[in-house]
Amino acid sequence: MNLPEHYLEKMKRLLGEEYSPWLASYGQPPVQGIRVNARKLKEKQWGRICPWDCRPVLWNDYGYYPETKAPLAKHPFYYAGLYYIQEPSAMAPAQLLDVRPGDRVLDLCAAPGGKSTDLGARLAGKGLLVSNDISVSRGKALVKNLEMAGIDNVLVTGEPPEKLADAFSGFFDKILVDAPCSGEGMFRKDPELIKSWLKRGPSDYAAVQKEVLLQAVRMLRPGGSLVYSTCTFSREEDEDVVAWLLGKAPEMELVPLAPWEGALNGAGGEPVIRLYPHKVEGEGHFMALFHKMAGDGQGAEKSMATGEKASGGDARLFNEAEASSFKEWERMLAHPLERGRMMVREGRLYYLPEAFDPGWNLRYLRTGLLLGSLKKGRFEPSQAAAMALGQEDFAQTLSLDQQDARVVRYLKGETILLQENEKADKGWVLVCVAGFPLGWGKYANGMLKNKYYPGWRWQ
Repeated sequence: MNLPEHYLEKMKRLLGEEYSPWLASYGQPPVQGIRVNARKLKEKQWGRICPWDCRPVLWNDYGYYPETKAPLAKHPFYYAGLYYIQEPSAMAPAQLLDVRPGDRVLDLCAAPGGKSTDLGARLAGKGLLVSNDISVSRGKALVKNLEMAGIDNVLVTGEPPEKLADAFSGFFDKILVDAPCSGEGMFRKDPELIKSWLKRGPSDYAAVQKEVLLQAVRMLRPGGSLVYSTCTFSREEDEDVVAWLLGKAPEMELVPLAPWEGALNGAGGEPVIRLYPHKVEGEGHFMALFHKMAGDGQGAEKSMATGEKASGGDARLFNEAEASSFKEWERMLAHPLERGRMMVREGRLYYLPEAFDPGWNLRYLRTGLLLGSLKKGRFEPSQAAAMALGQEDFAQTLSLDQQDARVVRYLKGETILLQENEKADKGWVLVCVAGFPLGWGKYANGMLKNKYYPGWRWQ
């Protein structure tokens, strides 16, 4: 790998006697990791069904190193949303934030969704997750990953931080700022980042990071926690930004972090965490944990606005009279839906998070759970709705063994034939693998018409 000479000189000064083993690590291949989805799997359940030998990641309760050369994205359990493929060091920030069910959580720079899916799983369906990314194109991948993970109590927004702060002053209990950075810690995994580093270095990113953090502080309630993380080694983007924030926002205090095995404190001994590829099985990462003290004049709760528009356009409350076909599908659910949380926009039916405020004037990529589409004379449940359910949540299911050849045929969009011992009534069927939902089918005359979302099909 051809690393820039002035970058190497900087790392020599930073690492001292650790420089040689750090440089040698670039001759080693990056490791692969998966993070099990706690929203879908109960404790120890993964150990019973895992198709590979796995070793735990030290710094995330749900992280593993799979001992396999098989492509991780080519297993039915991946399509069932049971795990997310994630660089192991990147699993640390979400764990540090210590999210609990019922929290109001913001992932401010969320795409493509690795950390958001972890935060959402830890909420266990309670509270609210706002996943934001200013890039709408990147936000599409964020929406898909959250839907695949079955996270339903989420708002996906595409706003600059200052506009979010105007809507959410003092609102969140926990905030993650995994900031845009120069990416020095990812050079081994993605050498193409070196080119962008040469064009745009740490000083450019540090200015952005400071502005993003200031807006995050505005949105954090007194008593709340904020994790700042990057995937760079640059002091200018790491410890220097932390020191700047502490001077700029006196209501924020740094929470000391004790390093785990292989982790280090800051370059100058600061109580933050640095991960290096020659010390841990992962790439480079930096993390700092802040606490917001009381007495800064902000209330702990944002006053809830009122209004009829849920998210712009033709958004309106659900009118049951127009959708008898929806009620037929709803009767198959194990638990009834709250009518006050159902919204129709552009022919699509959404189930809003409990904490949703219709007065938030924001650009949404997703508002809660997309239940499906209301079409003339019929209701089509969405792929997202299938992924948010458990097998026990729908009256009519077909569960296939992970070795059943029909699983891959289903994921490729093919029609499925039922076997003699498999029974179904005419209508919607939730198709599962090993008891975990994959998507929808519609049964008639011994065949299951494939309703798996075309954009997610096995390629």
